[in-house]
Order: sequence, then structure tokens, then C-alpha cells
Amino acid sequence: MASIASLYFVPWILVKAWILPLPDTVQEQVNEAIDHGFDGMIVYVDEAGKPPAFYTAGWHDRKKKIPADPQALFKIASISKLYVAVSITKLAKDKRISLDKTLADYFPELVGRIKNAEKITLRLMVQHRSGIPNFTDNPDFWKNREDTSKDALEYALDLPANFEPDKGYGYSNTNYLLLSRIIEKVTGYSRQQYFKEEILIPLGLKNTFGSLDEVDNLDKVMSGYYVGIEDDFKNEDVGMIATAQDVGIFLRALNDGSVFDEGEQEIYSSIYEYEHGGLVPGYQSLAEYHKDIDTVVVQFMNTTDFEGYEWNLSEIVINRIVKIVRNKK
Repeated sequence: MASIASLYFVPWILVKAWILPLPDTVQEQVNEAIDHGFDGMIVYVDEAGKPPAFYTAGWHDRKKKIPADPQALFKIASISKLYVAVSITKLAKDKRISLDKTLADYFPELVGRIKNAEKITLRLMVQHRSGIPNFTDNPDFWKNREDTSKDALEYALDLPANFEPDKGYGYSNTNYLLLSRIIEKVTGYSRQQYFKEEILIPLGLKNTFGSLDEVDNLDKVMSGYYVGIEDDFKNEDVGMIATAQDVGIFLRALNDGSVFDEGEQEIYSSIYEYEHGGLVPGYQSLAEYHKDIDTVVVQFMNTTDFEGYEWNLSEIVINRIVKIVRNKK
């Protein structure tokens, strides 16, 4: 009976998505993903030596019945960590910061409020080896999400460390919140302005923004949905926004080294990774580079839950897309 009962809890939608016969084309796979329950989807595929390809299905805005738009703006969430890590690399190469200086060196006021601030180096923060608690793991952060007057850092202060510096790994958004503030402290202006000067303008990226405030027409932003909630999460300002193409061009430049000046890539390779995903209410994204087929794949889906099903589904889908591309090589 126990084994039969356990079958009840098998996430059959994930099993089905995984075992279905692999379609012949990326577009068929994208259409299939919508059948799994996603509202809308954008996929960008950049195979070296070919023009980039775009695939869409579902809704840009389901209430207005506007179809998904390949050039839509999307909230890229933690993919932004790649831009932060590149910026920290550039500042380190320019000797404007030191990866071996501590959090306390830059923000002495945090000593006593973030445990081990005097021992946590910038390098450990980039690598998520600081032990600083993740502010988004604090339940109060989600309860008070609409209170924009409260500093998100407050939700990580005066808490025990998750582990001693350099004694473990723990993904923490607080690390990158603090790194962004260090960028702003040493440059004297916003991190987005630094991104523009050092990353976006050199790569010709005109559709990457720091916040909703920078977007001239909100209709360009894809709507975002959470399973079981009717509301559109589009108007929540939660960080960087970009088109799939802009993210794809950046990811290509990150992986081929063209985003770096001389001596920078060696530093970057020692501190962070070359692809990333992102998740905020209503928006989940994956940006991957596959060296064996020299291909960048960016996948945006505008339906989320925080139970893991939608995220796991998105990973299954992108893996199948990569297989389709690989099979055609």
C-alpha cells in the first residue's frame, strides 16, 4: 500500500514532459510547453554562423489576448547577477576595488549587523561563499513585498550566519544586493549606469533596463502570472528588464570573452559562472551557453509557482530544445 500511496505524489506533469517523444523542431517544443500550462513563452536560439532564431507561443497578455512577442521586454531576475559579476571584475582589474577587501572595509556600519562582515571578502560574496543570509528567504520579505519604503537589506540584518566565511556554499541574493551597492559606492552613480557604460553600449544593447521606470512603454513588457492567481505581476518593479535577444547577445559576449578587456576574463573565470537563471513572481528565465554546439539559448516563461513544478518544467523544456538543436548539427 505504501508504494501505491507514494505514486499519488509523483509529479506526473514532469514525468510526461520528460518522456514525451522529442519533436523535430524547436517551435513544436515551444507549442508543447504551452500545453503543459505556461501562459506564454519566448525562446531565442543563437547558433554560431547562423542568424539568431526566435520562437514564441501563448500570450504576451492573456487578458487582452495579445500573442507572445519575440521582442518583448521581460524581467530577467537573477540573470542580472552575471552583469554584476562582470562589473565587479572590471572594477577589480581597474584597481578601483579589491576582491580581497572585506564587506567591513566598504560598509563599516554593517559590522555587528552582518555576522563576520570583517572576514567576508568581495570574492566570497561573488561566489556565494559568504554565509550571509538570503533576504528573500525571510518570510517577512514576502509579507511586506508591497512596502517599497523598507530596504530589502533589512531582512538579512542581525541574523546568524548560515556558515563561516569560505566554509560552505549558500546562494544568497543579499551578496549581490551588497555587491551592487559597492559598485555604486566606488563609481558614484547607479549600477545600471555602470552596466551601460561598460557592457550595454559596447555591445550595442539598447533593450536592457535597470527598472520599469526606464521603460518608455509598459505595453512592451510581457505580462507575468502566478499559478492560481488572476493578477498580472507586470507592474511590480523587481530589477532588470531585457529582451531575449539582448540577454542572448550578452551571454555570447560573456562566453566568447568579447565583453572583457585584456586581463579581465581570467579574473572572472576565477570567481563566477557563465550562465544563469532567474525567478520572480510571474517570470522565470534561463540563459545557457552550450560549448559543444557553440549555441546560446535564452528561454523566457511568464508563468511561475514557488513549489518547484514550473521551474522544473522549464528546465525540462530547455533541455529538450537543446537536444533538438544538437540533433540537427
